[in-house]
Amino acid sequence: MAKLKIAVLFGGASSEHDVSLVSAYSVLTNIPKDKYDVMCIGITKKGHWMYYPGEYEDIKTGEWENDPDCCTAIISPDSMHKGILLLEDDDKYYIRKVDAVFPVLHGVNGEDGTVQALCTLAGLPCVGCDMTSSAACMDKAITHTILDAAGIKTAPYCYVNRTVLSDIDGACEDIEAKLGGYPMFVKPACAGSSVGVSRAADREGLKNGLKIAFAHCEKVVIETEIIGKEVECAVLGNGSALIASIPGQITPAEEFYDYDAKYKLGTSVLDIPAKISEQQMDKLRELAKKAYTAMGCSGFSRVDFFVTDDDIILNEINTIPGFTPISMYPKLMDNMGIPYGELLDRLIELAIERNS
Repeated sequence: MAKLKIAVLFGGASSEHDVSLVSAYSVLTNIPKDKYDVMCIGITKKGHWMYYPGEYEDIKTGEWENDPDCCTAIISPDSMHKGILLLEDDDKYYIRKVDAVFPVLHGVNGEDGTVQALCTLAGLPCVGCDMTSSAACMDKAITHTILDAAGIKTAPYCYVNRTVLSDIDGACEDIEAKLGGYPMFVKPACAGSSVGVSRAADREGLKNGLKIAFAHCEKVVIETEIIGKEVECAVLGNGSALIASIPGQITPAEEFYDYDAKYKLGTSVLDIPAKISEQQMDKLRELAKKAYTAMGCSGFSRVDFFVTDDDIILNEINTIPGFTPISMYPKLMDNMGIPYGELLDRLIELAIERNS
């Protein structure tokens, strides 16, 4: 049987570019070589797409961009092409057909429905959620709205647009009135990996948090702080045929599970299974599948919760969760008896199944 040709996308014009490089290295070194031929497409921080034929080791360091054999590569939106346009220095191009696209991209311009929409135009199966669910899950305000309608509890919240910076004190008064006091978490509506997130304990912290968050997004979500265990559930599958993992628990190394705690410090503690009751575990797994379905997810997502003594509150849904060596999603699925290589194989099969 001929091998399937898979285009793996990595990097991206995103604040999470460097995380993507590490995730992509892990994916590329674990994807089953007996079943798939892999084509590497790197995207620089400035948004330049390049075919990269070099060593995987240079991806995680960022050195891949300097490879002299790189050339411009574009997913053709023409569904008759079914592949990648490679542009040579002499302005000639040729088409390299692929069977599916695997976007190992985090944050904007990759996890937010943009690449997923391009793959739809191209008629190419794309690993993970489709355009609509990717965009909805990426926008925390939209996520809150849909989950509220589905009867799934989230933290009390409100959101504001950049225009509030013209009267930031007035905006803070409105936020305080809506949420009832401090502390609060201030988050860019459309960023992941806790980029741009801060905890506000008072008015000054809220003002600073808004300014930080607006550096990453045009819309900012503010949520009441929830004191509880940070518990995550990995969901895999299409339609109603879903696997929800045994939940895992994170004990952050820092005040909260920020970017450094996730990817740099390496001192946060991950417990699988989570230290919650059997009843809470069963309820959380069902809520994860319910939220996954409500948001229209497919392929895979990681659903994050806060668990208190008497409640389970959904925090967010990540449609392309981290795939680094310390990331929770592959660890949770490995605990379910699905090792890394098999997981990647299943994700590609799910993408092709959804597109057939």
